[in-house]
Amino acid sequence: MGRRRRLIALFAVVVLAACTGAPEVEPAAKTATATSATERPTREPTPSATAELTETPTQSPAFGTAPVGPTEVAIVLSITDGDTIRVDRGNGSESVRYIGINTPEVGDPGGSEATAENARLVEGAEVVLELDVSETDQFGRLLRYVWIETGSGWTFVNFELVSRGFAQAATYPPDVRFTDIFLAAEKAAREAEVGLWAPRPEPVTTPAPVANCHSSYEPCLPIVGDLDCPDVRAMGAAPVTVLGPDDYRLDGSHDGVGCE
Repeated sequence: MGRRRRLIALFAVVVLAACTGAPEVEPAAKTATATSATERPTREPTPSATAELTETPTQSPAFGTAPVGPTEVAIVLSITDGDTIRVDRGNGSESVRYIGINTPEVGDPGGSEATAENARLVEGAEVVLELDVSETDQFGRLLRYVWIETGSGWTFVNFELVSRGFAQAATYPPDVRFTDIFLAAEKAAREAEVGLWAPRPEPVTTPAPVANCHSSYEPCLPIVGDLDCPDVRAMGAAPVTVLGPDDYRLDGSHDGVGCE
């Protein structure tokens, strides 16, 4: 009987526990599944604000299109001839002989044209003088290449005179920096027949009158005080063509032929 009571009591405890409910056990915290590196969204790198810009390299001017040697500025005071000028570079009037070219002398064929073209290019202008090797020539003239800055580039005066046919290339070592350019320009000017190389018309000459021949008659009749047709026929010159005033009155019919 005692054993039975103990079993009933134990059963009662179990029923009571079931009715009142046991405290709920908190579920284990869920573990976040780590996203693998291959599953993470990729992101383009943002350029740094301090990244340096790559500059496009500036090309140097083509050889012969701008000065490459030491230069100085001068004002043209006067034109001497096709290849010589006088300038003031701050030291008063000085003579400048263009390097690498030669133009006809004043008074020679083409000299006046070359001088006029030189004046057209530089008269009264501000020019840039470029040194080659020699400072002066045997006459004390400054030896220079002469340039004019136009704002959009350079005008190479020595070259222009050659390329336009007003000067020849002339090589005088050691100042030979642009010799090849001048020679090519002269060749092109000759082929184009410009300037000095342009065809020149043959001079028209009037034949001098034959001595002791009257200029109004052909064939020749002597210059005398008077002459008539019997005299002309005796000379074997009849008939004669009357070219001018009929001083001998040989053309009675006024048809241009005398002593018919």
